[in-house]
Amino acid sequence: MLYNIIHTTTYNYHEMVSLCHNIAVLSPRDTDTQTCKSSSIIIAPLPEVLDTHIDFFGNKTIYFVVEQEHDTLSVTVNSMVEKKTGSFNIPVSDITWEAAKELLQNAPGEYITEKQFSSATPMTAPFDAITAYAQRSFTPGLSLFDAVHDLMQRIYNDFDFTPGFTTISTPLSIVLKEQKGVCQDFAHFGIACMHAMGLPAKYVSGYIETIAPEGKEKLTGVDASHAWFSAFIPGMGWVDFDPTNNKIPDEQYITVGWGRDYFDIVPLKGVIMSSSAHDMKVAVDVRRVSE
Repeated sequence: MLYNIIHTTTYNYHEMVSLCHNIAVLSPRDTDTQTCKSSSIIIAPLPEVLDTHIDFFGNKTIYFVVEQEHDTLSVTVNSMVEKKTGSFNIPVSDITWEAAKELLQNAPGEYITEKQFSSATPMTAPFDAITAYAQRSFTPGLSLFDAVHDLMQRIYNDFDFTPGFTTISTPLSIVLKEQKGVCQDFAHFGIACMHAMGLPAKYVSGYIETIAPEGKEKLTGVDASHAWFSAFIPGMGWVDFDPTNNKIPDEQYITVGWGRDYFDIVPLKGVIMSSSAHDMKVAVDVRRVSE
């Protein structure tokens, strides 16, 4: 399947901005399940500096500087991604979570890349209540896949998807207490549960295709960025889990990249030379071009 993704971010500043430095992570990367056929960026005003590099986690990162005065900044990334059909049919490993943990912890010189996702960040640091929550899924002798799958289902059933209740810096203690949040919160919570059990997990950023109701035309720009988490399962590799939708991501999911948490892969961030406030609008359109 071939998808066209258009992601536009617009900043409207209350006063003129004379200088801004920005980093965008919006170009989908190549994975075992997808190939980014093309990706282009349009920035207005035109930047004086534009540079592309690959970050520590292998994500395509665009750095740009606008040095002219402006009261509006628009960044549009247009990408074409081909999903590889049949690449999701991976035999499920029956390795227990205890055996996987021991293998990852005690294999000298192996799994270096995977082990770096075992360390918690301030956003994914587990505490006693998270450990207790995780232990209900990671029962003795259960396969790692089944344990993580159960964790995903429980997060979906126990938490309410409530846009606007949290910000990206809301701590997991509030998310757990109120049992509300959005996809970023649920991804962080799943990762924290994995860390509580001594297992690696990473934060995945991307998009999901939405289908308009029957008889209705899909509106342009109503899609949004999405987030989920991925667990490393020996014998299977990295396996994605989406607790927001209680689903293992399939061909309808487009991956932009990954890191330890949201702050490793912020879609667009920067600093500006101004003391005024600003408004931000994001419009995302994910459309299936062909099969």
